[in-house]
Amino acid sequence: MSAVSTAGYLARRAAQKERVRILYRRALKNTLNWAVHRHLFYSDASDLRERFEANKHVEDLDTIDRLIADAEESYNMWRHPDPYIVPWAPGGSKFHRNPTPPSGIEIVYDYGKEDND
Repeated sequence: MSAVSTAGYLARRAAQKERVRILYRRALKNTLNWAVHRHLFYSDASDLRERFEANKHVEDLDTIDRLIADAEESYNMWRHPDPYIVPWAPGGSKFHRNPTPPSGIEIVYDYGKEDND
């Protein structure tokens, strides 16, 4: 193999590994959305890990791309319609709960230390 084809191969493998890592993380978080209790989540997470580990030793680049595409399609089909969002994150129930005060209102941060002249 020439240096150019080796570099291209390594770059493609690195991109595939990153896609698999991101897909596994997203699928694991999605599994947590579907599981009501932790003991249910642990068994589902174990099954998910086994599905990823089953294809760990595939070496053909085109086969890996096809497996990733199939897994992403399966993930999109099984995404939770109402995922859990951390309350203070964008889209959460506490995000921007306290609106900014209207203009003209002064906020005093030194409570009890005002000048009493």
